[in-house]
Amino acid sequence: MGELDGLRALVTGGASGIGLAIVTAFTAEGAAAVVLDRTAEAPADLPAGVGYVRADITDDAAVRAAVQSAAATLGGLDILVNNAGVGAQGSVEDATDEEWHLVLDVNVVGTARVSRAAWTHLRASDSAAVVNTASIAATAGLPQRAVYSASKGAVAALTLAMAADGMADHIRVNAVNPGTADTPWVQRLLDRAPDPVAERAALEARQPHGRLVSAEEVARAVVYLASPGAGSTTGAAIAVDGGMAGVRLRPRS
Repeated sequence: MGELDGLRALVTGGASGIGLAIVTAFTAEGAAAVVLDRTAEAPADLPAGVGYVRADITDDAAVRAAVQSAAATLGGLDILVNNAGVGAQGSVEDATDEEWHLVLDVNVVGTARVSRAAWTHLRASDSAAVVNTASIAATAGLPQRAVYSASKGAVAALTLAMAADGMADHIRVNAVNPGTADTPWVQRLLDRAPDPVAERAALEARQPHGRLVSAEEVARAVVYLASPGAGSTTGAAIAVDGGMAGVRLRPRS
């Protein structure tokens, strides 16, 4: 028996990185799943039996059609994971209006769009749960992450508001706050750094446990938050960050 046996899940941004790890963990725990992503075709490494719908989460009509298609394929929805997002580098002085509009549209309004489209389906479930992917950037001031941090702080606040609204509909809403994770997006950032090896070492040293977070570790936290075993957990955020949010170590000698 898996933690998610018989449940039906939609995962946005599930084609790679943390999203793909979530889908893989969900199916291993017995869930039926559909991925919503913007890539033209489903990735070859999706687990067997996982459905795929294409949509850009900045397009409301496309989102509504994709969510309806996913719910029809699965016969309803019990779980929504709002994982799709984009990153941005730079200070508040550097960021352009275009960057602000794009990142907030994807990370914040995109989360709201998909949730809005899925809410009616979730309301009909006896085990409804939403998990939003926020970030350590929502709770810790990180250099050169002004736009991204603002967007993830908004996701954290939105999670609490959705949890309050979800009470009447018996829909639990929580978030996961990953630290810097070993994902294709982070690898692309490293590849653009003047010294990728030194940059990776700096990112690892920033986290108290001394390494990047794995996508699979984040996925395990999402499984818990989505599972009926977390039935009394709502409006919460689980940090999967190697202690970065709250642990302060003495400098290593």
